[in-house]
Amino acid sequence: MEYRVTPENAGRKLRDVLRQVMGVSYGAMKSAKWDGRITVNGSPTPVDAVMRSGDLVAIRWKDSPVYAVKPYPLPLTIPYEDEHLFVIDKPAPLASQSSANHPDNALENALFAHLGCPPDYIYRPVNRLDKGTSGLMLVAKTPHAQHRLQRLLHTDDFRRTYLAVVEGHLPAIDGIVDAPIGKEDAASIRRIVTSGGKPSRTHYQVLHAGANRSLVRLTLDTGRTHQIRVHMAHLGCPVAGDFLYGMELPELPGRFALHSHEVQLRHPLTGAMLHITSPLPEALTALLDG
Repeated sequence: MEYRVTPENAGRKLRDVLRQVMGVSYGAMKSAKWDGRITVNGSPTPVDAVMRSGDLVAIRWKDSPVYAVKPYPLPLTIPYEDEHLFVIDKPAPLASQSSANHPDNALENALFAHLGCPPDYIYRPVNRLDKGTSGLMLVAKTPHAQHRLQRLLHTDDFRRTYLAVVEGHLPAIDGIVDAPIGKEDAASIRRIVTSGGKPSRTHYQVLHAGANRSLVRLTLDTGRTHQIRVHMAHLGCPVAGDFLYGMELPELPGRFALHSHEVQLRHPLTGAMLHITSPLPEALTALLDG
């Protein structure tokens, strides 16, 4: 990553240019400082050095150790890509990241195959979607981009909108669920609304109310595990097909009716506004009745 010092930033210390102008995290700057990965005009430079107009400041990233990952030859839809990030339209059911339960068939493995199995591959998800949730998900290409993007989560510069088909009818056309969420117990993956949980807020708007199911647009102020699923079940309208908080549907094998539909993002490195959408999958549209 490089930056050419402008006249208005001349006279500032290198550490201030790195932190305040280039947006480098303190941890990344500290690590790079000791490793000699911070240079000015090609030479390693102390971070208390004073910058002059025209100086070329550069920082090289040190990646985490590369680990073995197996390719998963799954075709991917990538509606946006640049030198810093991917926006991937994740299908469902598909785990976002490899694990003991999904060591070889997660999005991590599919992206590895899509890129041609590069030997220096490192997977840097910015946000994660449940295995049973489809739609837009961001993956960074560098640790710096990942750090900057994660700092934007749940701010006005990074807004995500979901669509869900839920059972029944919500109490109003639009509203806010402001109900704390916590673990059901230490051994369970289930979350519940509980007074001892973490603050959780979900905005909803009913787009279509059928005879037995509704199509709902949702945005989040917080990012708790299973937040939409827990809050919809709390209102008596679980997400259709949600085997954990409602009832499994044979029409949706391995997934439920929740879709990451829209991303509005101010690019943290270019400043450009990105607006990307993914239509509701046909399998979910087919659930709507009347």
